Amino acid sequence: MARRVEKYREMNPGELENQQRELAEQIFRLRFQLSAGQAEGLKKMREARKDLARVNTLLRQAELRKV
Repeated sequence: MARRVEKYREMNPGELENQQRELAEQIFRLRFQLSAGQAEGLKKMREARKDLARVNTLLRQAELRKV
């Protein structure tokens, strides 16, 4: 898990915003899979939500550094 955080910390804010959009789209698609009864997407959904939270946290930290 620490590797994943480091990967995001190395990104600049523009890349983080792109990653944020991609993760939001991925979560949207996974929700449809889960509603269709495909339980395989549950683990991916959890990971994507955690990654999205990490990205949002790093974006917020960057925003607070500017102020």
